Amino acid sequence: MATDLIRTIEESQKRDDVNNFKVGDTVKVFFKIIEGKRERVQVYEGLVLCIKNSGIGKTFTVRKNSYGVGVERVFPVNSPRIEKIEVVRPGKVRRSKLYYIRDKVGKAAKIKELIVKKH
Repeated sequence: MATDLIRTIEESQKRDDVNNFKVGDTVKVFFKIIEGKRERVQVYEGLVLCIKNSGIGKTFTVRKNSYGVGVERVFPVNSPRIEKIEVVRPGKVRRSKLYYIRDKVGKAAKIKELIVKKH
């Protein structure tokens, strides 16, 4: 009985408009930031390193280089603060977790672009 209630609450908070990306894609995450009384949207662009869990607790990690320093941020997929997620470049990878990218520098840290064939 209690698990049904939890499941219905989770289903109501689940988002289905943000599942258009995968690991290896370069994405722009439009994230709402609240500073006091003001609200603004910050764009965080980087490479999706991993997608963890499933259901309501699903998260994804985005890595970008900011002034020569690698910065990673974990976003909850179902967060109401995420306005939208835009795929900039689809990536061609053969792994589900790209943690090895952390050790790579320069051109070695690049991911091949996935070429989508249209008929």
